[in-house]
Amino acid sequence: MKGLLGYCSFVAFGLSTVVAPVMSANPNPISLRGAYTGVHDPSALCQRTDGTWFLFSTAVGIAIRTSKDRVTWTNAGVVWPNGAPWTSTYTGENNANLWAPDCTFRNGQFYLYYSASTFGSRNSGMFLARSTTGAQGSWTNDGLVYGSTTSSSYNAIDPNLIIDGSKWYLVFGSWSSGIAMFVQPIVTESPPDTTLLAWSMSFEEYWERLLMVNSINPSTGKPSSTSLTKLASRNNGIEAPVIIKNGSFYYLFTSWDKCCAGLSSTYNIRVGRSTNIKGPYVDQAGVNLTNGGGTLILSTHGSVVGPGGQSVFQTGGVWYLVYHYYVSNGSNLGINRLDFSSGWPSPY
Repeated sequence: MKGLLGYCSFVAFGLSTVVAPVMSANPNPISLRGAYTGVHDPSALCQRTDGTWFLFSTAVGIAIRTSKDRVTWTNAGVVWPNGAPWTSTYTGENNANLWAPDCTFRNGQFYLYYSASTFGSRNSGMFLARSTTGAQGSWTNDGLVYGSTTSSSYNAIDPNLIIDGSKWYLVFGSWSSGIAMFVQPIVTESPPDTTLLAWSMSFEEYWERLLMVNSINPSTGKPSSTSLTKLASRNNGIEAPVIIKNGSFYYLFTSWDKCCAGLSSTYNIRVGRSTNIKGPYVDQAGVNLTNGGGTLILSTHGSVVGPGGQSVFQTGGVWYLVYHYYVSNGSNLGINRLDFSSGWPSPY
């Protein structure tokens, strides 16, 4: 298939019958058609109950694209056609670029987290919108989820919702200050039933199981507490966190280095893993992501410059990596499959 290095299939991407993945360092993205150009910070692909796939990306009002096969894409307007004046505290405008939307479709409803800021600023806010159809003009503004200021420890950008069984979590951040997750405050008093300590769990884990506490309230989509834990950090840029669970591991994907500089961009995609969603996450060499660790899985190669701003989703038992990359006249949507046979994700 054109644009898919080292991969064999009988038919198109959307309906492929897989023969076998053939791994290659820095594979080219799957060949796409239609409105796949001009995409930046793409969301995971969300499938509505009628089979339509939705893609959201950074734009004035948040761009919407749809597809029936995940190959051919059509522009479908924007989430906020009349502007988003509630974000002006963070953008200085009523109808500015809104960044890095994160899409989850659950129980017949789209949950769309996104951020509002200006380049280089920590005066940022993360917001939530919901819709049952995903169409332009159908969205409800659920307001601010969390905001940061110039004195905040973390920059409130690039939110990602993770639903792990009955538990909801939100990770975000942050360029200069690392990646953070909302958590419940640690409970230090002894539990009332000490027989459960035979499970060798911490007090925090005990109370979470006993009370079924969510870091994010599923009813509101907002944090139950503003307590944060650091999952990753480094001296230079790290942002765009995405967490998935595959097998017994949680995988934290991030984008490193410089985005948004066209063909001078140095964005690249890194990953670490953990047996606990709250970490610690380590890379393939065993380096903790809070100490600058991160295994490289995709970087500049050939005409694909600065891949990053990634999302990850699964359908039909196959994992996919979604990202943007830079070309001479802007940025395009890139999609690759992910192979986990080694225990670590490898695009192909």
